[in-house]
Amino acid sequence: MVVHLYGQLAEMKVINAIAKKHNLKVIEDCAQSHGALLDIKRAGNLSDAAGFSFYPGKNLGALGDGGAITTNDSKLAQTVRALRNYGSQEKYKNIYQGVNSRLDELQAAILRVKLPHLDTETKKRQDIAEFYLNNISNKKIILPTLTTKESHVWHLFVIRTTHRDELQNYLLEKGIQTLIHYPIPPHQQEAYKEWNKLSFPISEQIHNEVVSLPMGSFLNHNQLQTIVSALNDF
Repeated sequence: MVVHLYGQLAEMKVINAIAKKHNLKVIEDCAQSHGALLDIKRAGNLSDAAGFSFYPGKNLGALGDGGAITTNDSKLAQTVRALRNYGSQEKYKNIYQGVNSRLDELQAAILRVKLPHLDTETKKRQDIAEFYLNNISNKKIILPTLTTKESHVWHLFVIRTTHRDELQNYLLEKGIQTLIHYPIPPHQQEAYKEWNKLSFPISEQIHNEVVSLPMGSFLNHNQLQTIVSALNDF
């Protein structure tokens, strides 16, 4: 069972209870939630294990591809360490059919330097998101919602609009780049042909409307003002 962390701690408790009842493992997908809080618990600490991505564009990114698994289960941690190293806990002795999935030393060194600055990066992203939420005012645009400021680390700031193509072209003419993250719903991907004929109208609507605004600690106040003014004038 894989859980995307956009819910609440109470929901995670329910999910964990169901998993325990049926002897299942719960795995968090934390690829975009480095440092996010649900009540007093951090993302990656709410289940049996969690997967983090350190792709360069992530809130905590390396200079190349990388990732990590976190868990509070010492036995599971021991198994994962072996699986990432050819299934071996002792050189030349393979107890599992593993893979070579060790984090490169250079990437690990870079991440070790950047990790202490993650909270500062998160605060900047949260301030930018707050500026967007407080200042974007256009009936054609649906803004994201959240329960508490700390619950979202804003890897992306995604709005929705039924005028997506027009909005993107309009913003591009003003020198503002936007992106569409995940334009195709999972059930319409070629990899899942057996699901292609199924209908999930809410998912399909969301994928047809989402557009990501510029987000990152590199944005200054003047740039944010320009982006917001353009959105409000659309």
